[in-house]
Amino acid sequence: MRLRWTADAVRDRDAIYDYVEARSPRAAIRLDTLFSQRAADLSRLPAMGRPGRVPGTRELIAHRNYILVYDLTDTDVRILRLLHAARLWPPQERR
Repeated sequence: MRLRWTADAVRDRDAIYDYVEARSPRAAIRLDTLFSQRAADLSRLPAMGRPGRVPGTRELIAHRNYILVYDLTDTDVRILRLLHAARLWPPQERR
């Protein structure tokens, strides 16, 4: 299956990289490499993640602190978001 990163997921990944890089450039590179590897794993084994909290999605723990949220089409694994595990997901409707 082809691997696709949505614009939201790319923004999440960039923000995580920037945050970690400010504290440790080496750690940022290692973490970003891990994200790439875990996403590539999904292209080979797309059902390896658990059913997601949002209907139609799946979630893979990419690192103890980060979760890849993705969905599947006939041909693609789409990375929808890359979220910190402590973050509220899915976001609640604002009142």
